[in-house]
Amino acid sequence: MNLLFRLFWLLVRARGQGTGSILGPCRTSFRVWPTDLDLLFHVNNGVYLSMMDLGRIDLMSRSGLAGRVRERGWYPVVVASTIQFRRSLKLFQRFTIETRVLGWDEKAFLLEQRFERAGEVVAIAFVRARFLARGGGNVPPTDVLALVDAGLQAPEIPEDAAAWNTFAAESWAPRVGRSA
Repeated sequence: MNLLFRLFWLLVRARGQGTGSILGPCRTSFRVWPTDLDLLFHVNNGVYLSMMDLGRIDLMSRSGLAGRVRERGWYPVVVASTIQFRRSLKLFQRFTIETRVLGWDEKAFLLEQRFERAGEVVAIAFVRARFLARGGGNVPPTDVLALVDAGLQAPEIPEDAAAWNTFAAESWAPRVGRSA
């Protein structure tokens, strides 16, 4: 429920913040609330992933993409993600999530999301996400990007992110149907 309130507030706030690039960066501000904490009184690891969803929604909203994909019956899904934690976030601390698109291939986008507190990186994640059509099928990233900037060229993906993206794109398929 806490994330629903945050989502509502995020969408209200995004209306007055002008447009940005679909590539980002998009900085989304938060504060740690009691419902975010685990038994050790720091942000639960699952909450980080849920907050990352909000960062991606904020990026899509500010760039003007959110409404356009919704009109076409497209929706984003996370295909793979990995996160590395460096520091803890504790009760009432302010932090931001910086979301940026690092690049894309024929099926999916590669994003980086950084949690920062007072200029220090708290956690960093890679996310592989794609768009699906409600009628079925994958929507190529080039079709999604054409909704906001048809001439957008893919940036050069950093080597570590490209290696992870290759692993994330290929590692599942060979395991399907394999018995343990």
